[in-house]
Order: sequence, then structure tokens, then C-alpha cells
Amino acid sequence: MVAEGPDTGRQTWIDALRLFAGVSMVGLHVTADAQGQPFPEADPAARLAPMVLRALLYTARTELFLMISILLLLMALTRRPRSYATMMVEQARRLLIPFGVWTLVYAGYNLLKATAFGYEAQVVAALAQPVTWLGYLVLGDVKYHMHFIPTLFALLLFFPLFRLAERRPVLGLTIVLGLVMKQMLDPMIYRALWGTEALGYVVRGLKVLSYLGYGMAAGAVLGLWRRSTAEERAGWLGPIVVIAMALFTLKLMATAQVVATGQWVFDNPFAYWADYLMPVALLLLCLCLAHKAWPQWISQLSRYAFGLYLCHPIFLDLAEMALAGREVLPIQSIALEFAWTLPMTTLFVWGLSRHAATAWTVGLGPLPRLRRMRGLQKA
Repeated sequence: MVAEGPDTGRQTWIDALRLFAGVSMVGLHVTADAQGQPFPEADPAARLAPMVLRALLYTARTELFLMISILLLLMALTRRPRSYATMMVEQARRLLIPFGVWTLVYAGYNLLKATAFGYEAQVVAALAQPVTWLGYLVLGDVKYHMHFIPTLFALLLFFPLFRLAERRPVLGLTIVLGLVMKQMLDPMIYRALWGTEALGYVVRGLKVLSYLGYGMAAGAVLGLWRRSTAEERAGWLGPIVVIAMALFTLKLMATAQVVATGQWVFDNPFAYWADYLMPVALLLLCLCLAHKAWPQWISQLSRYAFGLYLCHPIFLDLAEMALAGREVLPIQSIALEFAWTLPMTTLFVWGLSRHAATAWTVGLGPLPRLRRMRGLQKA
């Protein structure tokens, strides 16, 4: 049998992962309180369901979005080869211009939540500081997960390495080296630079270097897809499921600590590896199922995944403000915030996608081009 590949088969399995990742980002943020904490004021019993749900959703971390983005770019380069310079100029336009727009939007929008929760003076003071804007534009810390775009762009600078992994899939194992480097150096950097402005930039630099392994893993997955048949991939499914279940068990062990203490666990080495390897396990699981008959509506909805990722904080903030001061159980808060945030964000992104002037802000249309003014004097 001729091996199925991205040029001859469907890519709905990738679309399914992209959609799951977008929805999971919404679920991830509603499973914490307005301060981003694991409901520390609640009883452990009330934290149990929210934290287990979070553990399920957190299998689709930002790292999964990074791998999907790199995988799709590698596929696009196969269909339409272009030079490194051309590709980087295209990606700069597609990523950094919308990023700049949303940075300005969120810099202003943050004042709404700050006013509701009584810390607007700090936000206004921060906006007057150049160092704040430097962090917004370089680190993407204007809003949670905005860091995805500058991190992705930095990774794409190394895309020739990812193409090498596509040709030699064994290089995908370099993800282990990257994660070892991150695990060893992160604590040292935090101890040495805690309280300094340099901390965020050094940590981000280490993150980009260590995350090169995710790009290599994405290239390796594409290479495996090109070289394998459906029957071969089906044979991989069992071992990958076992590995994924083992990783999730480790995640649940760390989740038990969060349930008991009401604090996030940052120093559990087993949870570290479970968290950072689960996105790779998900990608491989879907690769093994690539030949299945995936519903076509998945591909249609997945177009809005990036918009969900970018825009859901708008409506989540509104939900958190509406629930502020109300006595609701954590699971009730999660249900209400999710039931509001997901459909409203979807409608918002759909509305943006309907107009050429705004579709590009959520990755669903070409950037607007400056048109020649009419009525110019003829030479």
C-alpha cells in the first residue's frame, strides 16, 4: 500500500486537534478563579471536580498550538516552496501585525476589569511606563497566552531545523533534551534574577531554545505521516495510549496536591514531564487515527480556533466581573463562565471573519493593503 501523506490524504485530524486546543484554552481559564488561582477559599471537596476537569483540558497546552502551527507551515512549504526570507516576511506580517493590534486592544480593555476589581490605579500607572510596553510587545504579557504569538515567531526563525526533522523523524526525540534543559535551568534563572526586569526576557529566551524540541517533534510527526501506512500507524496506537494514560496518571497525582492545598504545584518533577509531554502524546494519538473518517464539520469549525484563543479573554473578563461578590461553588462558576464565554467568543470571531476589514485580526483573511488614492494628479 502506498503511504498516506499530507499531500494525498485529508488533514482533518490536525483540524480536530486545533479545535480541541482552542476550546481547551477557554476551559482552562474558567477552571481558575478571577486571580488565576485554584479556588483557594473553597473546601477541597469543592475543588475536586474543577481540578480534575482542568487536568483533562490541560492536556492541550499552548505547546500543542505551537506544534500544530509549525506542522501546518511545513505542509504549506511543501505545497508552495519559498525562500527563508520570503517565509519569514510572510509570517511577520501574518503574526506580528495582528499581535500589535490585539496588544493595543487588551492594553485598553484591561482597564475595564481593573476598575471592577479596584486596581485600576496600578494598571494606569503601569501603562505610563515604557518597560510595560516593552513587555507587552516582546513578551506578550498584556494578557494571558498572548505570549503564544511572539514565541511562535521566534521558533519559526529555526524552521530549517524542523524540516530536517521531517526528513529524519528520529530527531523529534530532541524534545527530551530541550525539556531537560528547561527543567534544570529555570530554577537557577529564577533564583538569580528574581525581582529584576531581566527575569522575563531570560526565561523567554530559555523557553524558545528549549521549545525547539516541539518544532522538531512537529517535523518528525509530518515525516512519519509521509512514510507510514494506515496499518502501520494503527499498530502504534496501543503503545501511545499506554504512554498517554501513564502521563495522565502523573498529572492526576499532582492534581491531588492542588485539591488538598488550594495552591498550584510547581515543584513536582513527575507533573512537569506529564504536562510537557502530553501535547506530543495527543499529536501522536491523532496521527495514528489520521485515516479515520473524521466529520467534516470539524474542519469548518477549526478555522475559528485561533480566534477563540485570542479573543476569549474579552468575554471571560465580563463573566468574572458579573460573578464577582456572588457566592457560587467553583463548579457552578466554571459552568456559567464556560456557557457564556465559548459561544459568545465564537460568535464574535465569526462576526470578525465575515468582513475583510477585520477577518485578518483572527487569522481568517489577508492583511488589508494600502490602496492608491483616487484623484491623484496624472503626470
